[in-house]
Amino acid sequence: MKKRLYLLGKRSFGLSSRCALFCIVLGAIVAAVVSNVPHPATAQTSLSARESRGKQIYLRGTSPSGKEILAYVGESAMEAPASNFPCANCHGLDGQGKPEGGITPSNISWEALTKVYGVKHLNGRQHPAYTSRGLELAITRGIDPAGNKLQTVMPRYVISREDLADLVVYLERLGKYEEPGISETRIIIGTVVPAKGSLADMGQVTTTVIKAFFDEINSRGGIYNRQLELKVVETAETPEGTRANVARLIKDEQVFAMTGAFIAGYEKEVVPLMAEKEVPLIGPMTLYPQTIFPLNRYVFYLLSGVEEQACALIDFIDQNSKFNNKSIVFAYPRNEMNARVVEAIRERSKKNGLSSPHTFAYEAGQFDATAMTRQFQKAGYDIVFLLTGSEEVLSFLKEAAALEWFPFVFLPGTAGALDLFRAPPNFNSKVFVSFPTSPSDHSEAELKEFRALAAKYNFPSQHRVAQVSAYTSVKILVEALKRAGRHLSREELIKALEGLYEYPTGLTPAITYGPNRRIGAMGAWVVTLDLEKKQFLPASKWIGIN
Repeated sequence: MKKRLYLLGKRSFGLSSRCALFCIVLGAIVAAVVSNVPHPATAQTSLSARESRGKQIYLRGTSPSGKEILAYVGESAMEAPASNFPCANCHGLDGQGKPEGGITPSNISWEALTKVYGVKHLNGRQHPAYTSRGLELAITRGIDPAGNKLQTVMPRYVISREDLADLVVYLERLGKYEEPGISETRIIIGTVVPAKGSLADMGQVTTTVIKAFFDEINSRGGIYNRQLELKVVETAETPEGTRANVARLIKDEQVFAMTGAFIAGYEKEVVPLMAEKEVPLIGPMTLYPQTIFPLNRYVFYLLSGVEEQACALIDFIDQNSKFNNKSIVFAYPRNEMNARVVEAIRERSKKNGLSSPHTFAYEAGQFDATAMTRQFQKAGYDIVFLLTGSEEVLSFLKEAAALEWFPFVFLPGTAGALDLFRAPPNFNSKVFVSFPTSPSDHSEAELKEFRALAAKYNFPSQHRVAQVSAYTSVKILVEALKRAGRHLSREELIKALEGLYEYPTGLTPAITYGPNRRIGAMGAWVVTLDLEKKQFLPASKWIGIN
């Protein structure tokens, strides 16, 4: 057996299915270890840094510091990550215990743990209050202060002293902590909208749609008799300013969750903030979902961004023989997010057995269509991926036509796609655009419901994409709130979202989330341009990239 922070005893015990983490032991010991810490008289709505770290250990069995927490299970003391046996699995989010399979986990709420006369269990086992020595014995040998063996479902654990201390601090709050933004009568939801410039109208539309949806839900009694209340904050002139605005909204308005937030251009600032504040965000508006490891478990995206759509285009190329042995170049403005897109394309190409695309990076704002087309033509590229706006794409197509060079052009996540119908006629059926949704995703019933809401609340005619995005985000949020149940918490909301499988929104592809998946519809449709009739023609079925 390995030596670690604590040495395990020689004796071991069996493991039942879905057993708890060491909270059965640690919770009972807290009374002796930190009995001098005063108890809060009333529920509070914020956690200290130590309590937040302890909460992660309790909920997920992992250390915020990255230190190893191990479980030794079964008669053979098989080693396993503690994340396989988090406290909350058996004891629940409130510590009351969730009976299952004939097993009744101990109540580790603070009131139960601090009984000065000790504890008597249903099976007759009794023990006095724990001491510091009791902590060590319970964790390393599986015995209580009276020398009794703990339940056979109880593994033995190895945990650092720092993590143990954090967990103990959190256990003191367990069952008393009321999360922000929830009361008996309301749930506070936040959103972020652009307020200035060309996007200001879109921000107003987003707010209108969310409020309208909330009004409809509230008119029917709300969610378990709780009314949905919207709080809005505006973006700032800088990403840092936007982050500060969102942080103030969460703190000052006690926001429970957020939906439909406009974070395009502010992803690096806003997305980590959601994890820091432990606030779920459903359906943010962005072309760059942040899904790198470790996964941010608090942010749930609706549709694929540029990275995922580019991968779908690579799959499309691989599935069509007319693109066999074609030389590919990917042109993009140099920045960190686009570098990730390029890397994803390289990995997808390698997976499909394609040659790695060539790349051409340029500084933002320095798109030179003339030089680029001449260079690409000379290099003999057959397929050009362009990650830029529609006006730059048009200038490239016109310069290429002037050279009588007509490569296939692929555009992942292009904004202003309708402008592309002004392309030179020789590019007819040679331009391919990815879309994360299509008219075939829409159900007539849902369209009817959406149009009725739009008519009732006078939605403007512009920014239909933003309207659908906001509507779908709120629809998913409300569904998850219902599934989370009356005893609502952020963790229950996250669990409900992770349980959505092929959920039909009626306006997008079916949405699926999971513990390791945060993009609801992973993939894209591919269309081509009919420049004569000025319409998009389907070039593929749905290309999933799960």
